[in-house]
Amino acid sequence: MTQRAPTRVPDLPSFDTVIDARSPAEFALDHIPGAINCPVLDDDERRIIGTLYKQTGAFEARRLGGGMVAANLAKHLREQFSDRPHDWKPVVYCWRGGLRSASMVTWLRMVGWDAQQLAGGYKSYRRHVMAVIEEVVPRVQWRVVCGATGSAKTRVLEALRSRGAQVLDLEHCASHKGSLLGALPGVAQPSQKQFETRIAEVLGAVDVARPVYVEGESARIGRVALPIPLVARMRASPCIEVAATSEARLAYLLRDYAYLGDDREGLSQKLGMLKELQGKETVARWQAWALAGDLPPLFAELMSLHYDPHYRRSQANHFDEWAQRRVVAAEDLSEAGIAAVAEAMLAG
Repeated sequence: MTQRAPTRVPDLPSFDTVIDARSPAEFALDHIPGAINCPVLDDDERRIIGTLYKQTGAFEARRLGGGMVAANLAKHLREQFSDRPHDWKPVVYCWRGGLRSASMVTWLRMVGWDAQQLAGGYKSYRRHVMAVIEEVVPRVQWRVVCGATGSAKTRVLEALRSRGAQVLDLEHCASHKGSLLGALPGVAQPSQKQFETRIAEVLGAVDVARPVYVEGESARIGRVALPIPLVARMRASPCIEVAATSEARLAYLLRDYAYLGDDREGLSQKLGMLKELQGKETVARWQAWALAGDLPPLFAELMSLHYDPHYRRSQANHFDEWAQRRVVAAEDLSEAGIAAVAEAMLAG
């Protein structure tokens, strides 16, 4: 087999398949985008071997683990890899480029495939993610899209992207809409590491000679935190405000958050978290509307009493160039209205 220089992260696109040899739990926490999970030890096996290593030492752990690894690799050869051609070129990684990925590479090479091991494993990719964020973020020409709750900022970003603009959709990366009621039904948020991996994947393809549009988020979206360099750059960058009418925003919210009416009890419980800010009487009224599925008056008051006052207070404090912002008016947030907003942004 031809010997190569160590395989590094920049070499990954030259391979047919990226294989993550770690356990399913490790893979779920974060992984290289596009990788397939073919664990040499599953979660239970990994826990057993780790305990044995601590209690009796490396030899016993490796003897038992070797049998487990052999059985799992044989299974992958019968199933996952059974239809791969003779010229298939996979690259394999584990936590730090150790025994797990090395054992899989050995077996794959014995079959005759030109398998390689990622030097440094997932940890090297993690360093790459953080380096991309730290190096690319300061070089980007950010355009921060702002607007009160219900201004359809995410849809505006989608319309900008469809028109060829570069976009970093942080709420998409976070699987969350960024507010108290922003959890997506049936969709779990990524881990902090996976959130950062998604951001780095977008940034890695950015042309820094062209602007990148991003929504003016707070420092957290649900339970994940924006990278500090990104927060700092967003706050120092030019802003574009979507100035939609209250009527247009309410109509949009009733469409975009209609699913909240499917879990009235859950909605009521979330609203209960606002008692200290809004008072028991106000929140009790909101909870009654929530339990009745009466969303129009609920959303109208949430806008006027909760979200809008916070928006007015926070923007000048969060964005250095807020006073110089561009304003794009919107009386309609239908699909056509959102398209018009995007086109106005690009025309400016």
